[in-house]
Amino acid sequence: MYQPSMFENHHHILDHMTTSSTHKTSESTEVLGKSRLLDDDFETKSGTETTTDAPSGDEQDPNNTGPRPKRKRYHRHTQRQIQEMEAFFKECPHPDDKQRKELSRELGLEPLQVKFWFQNKRTQMKAQHERHENSILKSENDKLRAENNRYKEALGNATCPNCGGPAALGEMSFDEQHLRIENARLREEIDRISSIAAKYVGKPLSSSFSSHIPPHVPSRSLDLGVGSFGAQSGFVGEMYGSSSDLLRSVSVPTDADKPMIVELAVAAMEELIRMAQAGEPLWVPGDHNSSHNHEILNEDEYLRTFPRGIGPTPLGLKSEASRESALVIMNHVNLVEILMDVNQWSTVFCGIVSRAMTLDILSTGVAGNYNGALQVMTAEFQVPSPLVPTRENYFVRYCKQHVDGTWAVVDVSLDNLRPSPISRSRRRPSGCLIQELPNGYSKVIWVEHVEVDDRSVHNIYRPLVNSGLAFGAKRWVATLDRQCERLASSMASNIPGGAICVITSPEGRKSMLKLAQRMVMSFCTGVGASTAHAWTTLSATGSDDVRVMTRKSMDDPGRPPGIVLSAATSFWIPVPPKRVFDFLRDENSRTEWDILSNGGLVQEMAHIANGRDPGNSVCLLRVNSANSSQSNMLILQESCTDSTGSYVIYAPVDIVAMNVVLSGGDPDYVALLPSGFAILPDGPTGPAGGGGGGILDVGSGGSLLTVAFQILVDSVPTAKLSLGSVATVNNLIKCTVERIRAAVTCEQNA
Repeated sequence: MYQPSMFENHHHILDHMTTSSTHKTSESTEVLGKSRLLDDDFETKSGTETTTDAPSGDEQDPNNTGPRPKRKRYHRHTQRQIQEMEAFFKECPHPDDKQRKELSRELGLEPLQVKFWFQNKRTQMKAQHERHENSILKSENDKLRAENNRYKEALGNATCPNCGGPAALGEMSFDEQHLRIENARLREEIDRISSIAAKYVGKPLSSSFSSHIPPHVPSRSLDLGVGSFGAQSGFVGEMYGSSSDLLRSVSVPTDADKPMIVELAVAAMEELIRMAQAGEPLWVPGDHNSSHNHEILNEDEYLRTFPRGIGPTPLGLKSEASRESALVIMNHVNLVEILMDVNQWSTVFCGIVSRAMTLDILSTGVAGNYNGALQVMTAEFQVPSPLVPTRENYFVRYCKQHVDGTWAVVDVSLDNLRPSPISRSRRRPSGCLIQELPNGYSKVIWVEHVEVDDRSVHNIYRPLVNSGLAFGAKRWVATLDRQCERLASSMASNIPGGAICVITSPEGRKSMLKLAQRMVMSFCTGVGASTAHAWTTLSATGSDDVRVMTRKSMDDPGRPPGIVLSAATSFWIPVPPKRVFDFLRDENSRTEWDILSNGGLVQEMAHIANGRDPGNSVCLLRVNSANSSQSNMLILQESCTDSTGSYVIYAPVDIVAMNVVLSGGDPDYVALLPSGFAILPDGPTGPAGGGGGGILDVGSGGSLLTVAFQILVDSVPTAKLSLGSVATVNNLIKCTVERIRAAVTCEQNA
């Protein structure tokens, strides 16, 4: 493109030269004027001067009474005198006094006449030289002006090849030019990724994705007001907070790594699409007697179909692959935003993602959306139990909108870029396809394909992990479906009649749900075996080992100040998960296991439904002490359940603070120490297992229950933890476990 600054400088030079030329022309004119005066002077002083007095009559001025001034007679030099002096001038333009006297004697002139002649000659020569120079400069000046005018005219019609705007800087604002250049850079980035993709994806997404979509979306049991859901995307960020605990063990990729990352991401996108759409022989049916129509990946066919990939399975790792689809009550644009925003993603899936961080953004996408976005990330995936090691992955996430409007988000591991490439878990192309449906719904097809070393998993959790339910696609989809219902119900305008509710304003509902979401997230991130935790085992009695750790809380408005003791244990009970869940969430049975309630009456004060299942709710409980008729404690509780697991999470709350929340105040300053339960199926179970608590065939139908408490043992953060406090908490959790076992087992036998 033409550079405007170049032309401005060019124009400045031309103006300078024009000014210089005009100045020199003025000087020349002035010199010429002086030359004429000197010529006159030369004629006066070099001529033969004779003065003759006229008669007195002639001397009178007819108009004046005074005498007329004397008139001088001038004589020019002879031709010989001029030739001799010009010949001498060529040899010596500046003669000294001696030379001038010799010339004057030879030529019959006065020395002063010779001096003036040489002086005038030098002035004439200088004036002639400047006139010639000015003529040349004027000619060049005219040519440059004409050329500059042509450039200006061409520049006025030119467009910038980079941004498409006017090439002249003055034709647009600086901000507009900056935005145009940034958009051009993003377009170039996407074009580069698209050109790489063309090598691998030779055709658009097939229509098989939508071939099984039902003609109409089934109606939900609750009127959730989804008609305006798509326009409420800003509420997602408000409902789902951000996680400040991030992985920082992996460095940012270098510039040399980025071309390889782009190619890997594009190949992973093509693999995800084919994995999501393919049938047999890539995916083969599982056991037909199963209560769940699951699929199994044909590993041999996979290796034949995708020979490139990220290489063979490392020694010591085994493959886990699963696929699941569902209709979820969320706009496709909001789903993509949740998946591409690490804070929203780690909060919506807080039961699965214990920690996550975006290390680098290679592309932000174009046209104001995430189409073409590339992010290098690290995340830690968990099961809510300290007995199952977490899986840490370092991967690139790539988002793309395809020609049929379907969005796809894919992850693939970047283990080769690690400073130490030894990994116990890596992600082959995994992610989801999202298709827009009417009324704010979306169809999601999720694929999870990982390779992992799970030899450190505790024996009681091994069947669950081996079945794929612990980290598989079904758990991701079930969690997403439940969270979408939670968000939609929180925005519902019509509340079911007959519900116990003291919240009179939508702002109060929103604040209470936001507080409950923070409580759930705090519980989930603190109950697993994350590498950020330092669990200490208090006993060695098998599966009932209690893990404890301490945290110091200072200057955190969301937690009370002091030393917090966390204790957790996981155990198996021969009762289906649904019965355990219903028992623990029921306020009427709370006195059977909750030692802290001191046998007092528990009454529900407020209730907010969180989806189709009646077990999905947020409620506020009041505990009336047995020793007093006065209400002295409030408990905030959220219970949630889906086909892969359930939670009952609660925290004591201050009465004054909750009044602020119920009136729509900011819930971030309410101090919480959440405790609760995570209930998972004990592995693959079928109809014969009793209770329908599992997913596949062959199993006991029991439950894996994790109990976790957080207790403030000292309000001074600098105090030291006493062994007595640890023993008290250990006894508390063991007593609670025994009470729950006895109560649910008795109920099961009854």
